[in-house]
Amino acid sequence: MKRFIGFIKKEFYHIFRDKRSLFILFGMPIAQIMLFGFAITNEINNVDIAILDHSKDATTDEIINKISASKYFSINQFIDRESDIEPIFKKGKIKAVLNFEKDFSKNLIKYNKATIQIITDATDPNTANTISNYVNAILQKYQKELNKDMTIVYQIIPETRMVYNPELKSVYMFVPGVMTIILMLVSAMMTSISITREKELGTMEILLVSPLKPIQVIVGKVFPYIFLSIINAVVIVLLSIFIFKMPVQGSLFLLGLESILFIISALALGILISTISATQQTAMMISLMGLMLPVILLSGFIFPISSMPLPLQVISNIIPAKWFIIIIKGIMLKGVGLEFIWKETLILLGMTVFFIALSVKKYKIRLE
Repeated sequence: MKRFIGFIKKEFYHIFRDKRSLFILFGMPIAQIMLFGFAITNEINNVDIAILDHSKDATTDEIINKISASKYFSINQFIDRESDIEPIFKKGKIKAVLNFEKDFSKNLIKYNKATIQIITDATDPNTANTISNYVNAILQKYQKELNKDMTIVYQIIPETRMVYNPELKSVYMFVPGVMTIILMLVSAMMTSISITREKELGTMEILLVSPLKPIQVIVGKVFPYIFLSIINAVVIVLLSIFIFKMPVQGSLFLLGLESILFIISALALGILISTISATQQTAMMISLMGLMLPVILLSGFIFPISSMPLPLQVISNIIPAKWFIIIIKGIMLKGVGLEFIWKETLILLGMTVFFIALSVKKYKIRLE
């Protein structure tokens, strides 16, 4: 037992001595969570738009003022002709043009309707759709103010309520996904590189024939990364709570246990990668390309799985990150307990056991 503890201490010393490993372990997670939290967002703020006002009356002025007063839009310029629309879009600064029809106010009074054309730059379709939705929301609010004293015989008024994320903050989506990516990549990549480094230097065989049992060697190599990955998870949760004001509605204890289970799963996957990698470069490439792309594309982090073709939906079921994202969103945003996420937990546990069993089998074959 003393040999085993001494071996674990040696691994900690080795990690803390390697500045590159420390940067990957602690610098990269903090940088990623800050980047995704502040820079990568599907919300819009201060988008430059142009106004083409054929009417130039009191009503259009009032609407323009309301749009200008919102934090979402910044009126960059006023244009006089429709032929000016394409040139300003080609310059790339203007993202939308609001085109008010001629006699806007008169038509609104006489016919009870008037037209505003929202022309958006759809080279970025998500931004274009968001701009259109925001403008429509401002116009509907203004229309409601105009009609507050009018009575309509029949009305169907849809009322929308967004639960768990009423302000539609994108950080609520990104934080669980980024936490999953960081824990998966750091745990799997660093473990696979650590073990492959020993193989590449020829010291793995020495360790395997030492008084330590092979399973103790493997556990000793990955134990420091379990500890350091837990610290990463704690840092990410603290950043999400205190910097991004993201709530944790459920049990922090349950969140911690589920995170440890996912970390062990990722570490087991890293060990499995090390069994098929002869060099550190190969291990890094498999970890990055074989894990990062599936985690981002097939976990439901960014793209909804239900919208994917059926074969990809089936493949997504073998991605551990998919189940962990469901678990972490359930705990942090919905406040659910184990009674609601036990199926996902069992699937994640089963994958972890499978990865460990397969890794042990591979190493046994190697020793024989």
